[in-house]
Amino acid sequence: MSDFRLIETPLLSRAAVDRAEELRSDTAALHAGWATALLLRVNHRGQVRVADGELVFDMATSVGDAPPEGSVFLGLHDGRHVWAVRVAAMTGELGDLRMIGHRLDESGAGLVTTAVALLNWHDHAGFSAIDGAPTAPTLSGWSRISASTGHEEFPRTDSAVICLVHDGGDRVLLARQPTWPPRMFSVLAGFVEAGESLETCVVREIKEEVGLDVRDVRYLGSQPWPFPRSVMIGFSAVGDPAAALVFADGEIAEAHWFTREQVRAALVAGDWSSSSRESSDAELLLPGSISIARVMVESWAKAG
Repeated sequence: MSDFRLIETPLLSRAAVDRAEELRSDTAALHAGWATALLLRVNHRGQVRVADGELVFDMATSVGDAPPEGSVFLGLHDGRHVWAVRVAAMTGELGDLRMIGHRLDESGAGLVTTAVALLNWHDHAGFSAIDGAPTAPTLSGWSRISASTGHEEFPRTDSAVICLVHDGGDRVLLARQPTWPPRMFSVLAGFVEAGESLETCVVREIKEEVGLDVRDVRYLGSQPWPFPRSVMIGFSAVGDPAAALVFADGEIAEAHWFTREQVRAALVAGDWSSSSRESSDAELLLPGSISIARVMVESWAKAG
């Protein structure tokens, strides 16, 4: 089974957000919409408030008669404008996308994903990449302008590949990073370098991380990953289980070939969440549903 497809769209790729791009520069429309607009507060850990599995919004007017400095316009939700703002502290039930993403509907997950990615970019884009001059947000938070040259910079998104390596049969290669607890394994991933195609990146990253040559690189799907501001581009590739694995760059602590039966048992056992980890005696723990990695592994396991 050298070929398989994702059995479902990754959770964060199902975002049903009306971004209303045409409103970003429409000052009059934004002012008119502010009276009934919703405000999503996000702390520096990427956490938002939730209640009963839903996002908690504030009225935008609770922070003033106009969008405060640093706020970003996310789009429309049920016909109302939605803004996001960074805050130092919040009370109530809090959670980030890794913790609560699976509990949110497609609209809620999309709003949080967009807000976190955009605010993370602003946190590190206060000065121009060209001459170091201060920059100021414009287009309702969707760009920044250099104070010295007027050069406009747009939200940066870092491209990364994530690849499920299998043997063309009933084994898959999963790896554990040094900072992960024992038994936690996932597929391999890495950032795309300058001048590099996505497929070339897959081959290079796997070679660098585990010393394995792969072939038959095939695209599976993609998912926004705002940690801090990336997009994960999923692939599958075929490798030889008889080849020696070498962990030369220090990014991987261990990697092993697991059978389809082992992976299916791990999928039944749960995921990386603390409750599942503490109660499970499974030999293998896999990523949670928020990650495209989970969908990739599930899709491969069911393909056989």
